[in-house]
Amino acid sequence: MTELYSALTRVRAAFFDMDGVIYVGSRPLPGVQELLDYLDASGRRWMLVTNNAALTSQQFSDKVAAMGLRVPPARILGSAEATASWLRHQVDKGWPEGKVIIMGQEGLRSALLDAGFELTTDPFAADYAVSGANFQLTYRELADVALAIRNGARFIGTNSDRTYPTERGQEPGAGSVLALFTAATDREPIVIGKPHAPMFEEAMSRLGVTPQETLMVGDRYETDIAGALKLGMTTVGVLTGIERRAGFEAQSAPPHLILEGLPELLTLLHRADAAVRGA
Repeated sequence: MTELYSALTRVRAAFFDMDGVIYVGSRPLPGVQELLDYLDASGRRWMLVTNNAALTSQQFSDKVAAMGLRVPPARILGSAEATASWLRHQVDKGWPEGKVIIMGQEGLRSALLDAGFELTTDPFAADYAVSGANFQLTYRELADVALAIRNGARFIGTNSDRTYPTERGQEPGAGSVLALFTAATDREPIVIGKPHAPMFEEAMSRLGVTPQETLMVGDRYETDIAGALKLGMTTVGVLTGIERRAGFEAQSAPPHLILEGLPELLTLLHRADAAVRGA
C-alpha cells in the first residue's frame, strides 16, 4: 500500500477516457465532478481524452454540461483534434501543404479547418485522406476516400476502435471503416488515437507533463490501458464501461489498479495525500 500511495502522490496529471469512465450514454457516472474538483484543489492537472472524433471540444463540453459536469473545452482532447494537430506538425516538419479528403463528421472537419488545412471532395486532388467515425456515411464517400488513397494520398486514421458503444449495443466504429479502406486499397493507415502514442503525446504536451507523472484512467484495456502502459504511465482500469475485472486481470500486463469506479480512485488519492502530509 505504501508503494501505491507513493505512485499516486507522484501523479501530476490525470487523463480520463470519456464514454464508460465519465458517462454512459447521456448519464454521468458517480463521483466525476468530485474527483475533478479534488484534482484541481490538490494542484494536479487533468484532461478528458477520447477516441471519439465525431464532436468538437466545445460540443463535448456542451454534452457533459447537460449532465451537470463542469468541463471547459480546453480540458477535452478528441482524436479529431489530436489528428489535426499531429498532421499540422508533420507539415511543419516537411510534409507538403496539401489538400485533405475526409471520412468523418463535424468534429474532424472543424479540427482540420482550424489547423489550417484545405478540404476537398475530389479524390484525385487530395494529398491526405483522413478517416474517422461517420454515422451518416454513404457508399460514394467511401469510394471517393478509397480512390484518394489508391491515388497516393497519405492514409491517416483518427482511431482504430472497431466498435462504438451505444444504447443498442456495440455498433461499428472508426476502426471498422479503416478496415474497409485497407481491404479496398491494400494500404494500412497511420493511426493517431489511443492506444497509439501520438494521442497521448499531444495530451502530455498540452499539460506539460511526462509519462512518469501521468495517470491514465480507462475502461478499455486495448486502447486506454495498453497504450499508456507502453509509454510508462500509471494506469487505472475502471469497471464502469466495457471491460470486466476478469478481462483486466487476464492481461499479461494488467492495469496498476482495477477499481469499481471514480469514487474509489478519489478515496485512494485522499489517503495517499494524507499519508504524505502525515509523514
